[in-house]
Amino acid sequence: MNAATNAVKTAPGKHRLLALAAAWLASRALMLWLLAHNAVPLLGRGGVAREVWRLYHHWYGVLAHGAFPAHDPLWQYPPGAGPVLLSPSLLPGLTYFQAFVALTLASDAAITLALAHAGTRPGRALLGAAVWVGGLPLLLHLPLARYDVQVTALAVISLLTLSRSTRAYGAFAALGALVKVWPALVLLGTPRGRTTRSSWVWAAVTGALSLTLLAAVFANPFAFLRQQGGRGVQIESLGGTALALATHAGWPGAVRYQYGALEFTGPHVRTVAHASLALTAVAFGLLLLWRLRARRWTPATPYDAALSAVLLFTVTSRVISPQYMIWLLGMAAACLTSRHTVQRPVAALILAATVLSSVAYPVLYAEVKACTWTGCGLMLARNGLLAAAAVLSLTRLWRSTAAPPRTGPQAPRVSPDARGATPAVPV
Repeated sequence: MNAATNAVKTAPGKHRLLALAAAWLASRALMLWLLAHNAVPLLGRGGVAREVWRLYHHWYGVLAHGAFPAHDPLWQYPPGAGPVLLSPSLLPGLTYFQAFVALTLASDAAITLALAHAGTRPGRALLGAAVWVGGLPLLLHLPLARYDVQVTALAVISLLTLSRSTRAYGAFAALGALVKVWPALVLLGTPRGRTTRSSWVWAAVTGALSLTLLAAVFANPFAFLRQQGGRGVQIESLGGTALALATHAGWPGAVRYQYGALEFTGPHVRTVAHASLALTAVAFGLLLLWRLRARRWTPATPYDAALSAVLLFTVTSRVISPQYMIWLLGMAAACLTSRHTVQRPVAALILAATVLSSVAYPVLYAEVKACTWTGCGLMLARNGLLAAAAVLSLTRLWRSTAAPPRTGPQAPRVSPDARGATPAVPV
């Protein structure tokens, strides 16, 4: 009788996993088809794929000689990006472009498997895996031609290993930070005490050892800092949207290609850039204040905090490139693996913003570049959704971890890592 009951219970789970696998295969086949036809005007006239076969391949040649491209203004990435851009050499039978796409798909599959595995555990859900599988194709073929999927894999796997190994959690976060900085934010939501100490120590040790190794193997490991500091206000950022609207009010600025992106030049641009940096500092301060005042942790709090942090830093960035949506999709998917998450409405806003990002780039990028009313409206809607998602995310995170009202005897102290149905854990 028990065996029959268990079989009935597990059958729907297997069917959902099979449906998820079929959806992944079908959607990724579509993305590959779009990539193969990316010269079509609505798909960017080949500009999306050009970043890999021209820019990444060029950097590959420099990195293969043991140095980072120190004098290239387009090189704005931490030292950990080097091994990622060199990784296509692991598939010698393919061209650089083919190998890069194949490894990106492998990273995508790793994320899907990690989310699906997490979703089948007690107290978890497959919704996170479904959002990732269905959400990534909303960016069309762009994810296959950027290395942000690989970075997101490190961040997502880091979060999903927290309940099993704080060492792995910290190590993966550090490796991700060495590739593109932002994965360090996944460490923000660790429960106080042993979990925080262990994960942060392992992140520091892994980061220091990896950085030392990269500095020993490659010359000019910190050249990216000089190029990163010179970046201005990209047309797709929140500040860029304000400047684009200002052009219709007579502002005499212009759009220029520099530092690998289309940025605004003209009066007051530096002021807008400094305002963005100030908002980033305010966001960081709010996150620190949240951590100091948080009193309850649920199994989903580290995931929710990671999404809030990445959202806040994305919205206040001077850039907000379309591939940033890959990060947000990954963090939202990690949240949705837990039934305790408070970020479901935020995930819906992110999905809507992802759709608008694809319309903005590559479909109507000419309108965005020209600062037409259509382009301005599109970016205002996309960035408005992201700003609303950031505010909502932090608000829901703050409320979910606030101290409960004192209406009765205080609940006993419980380990934040303990499994069970307790929806909130006082600390």
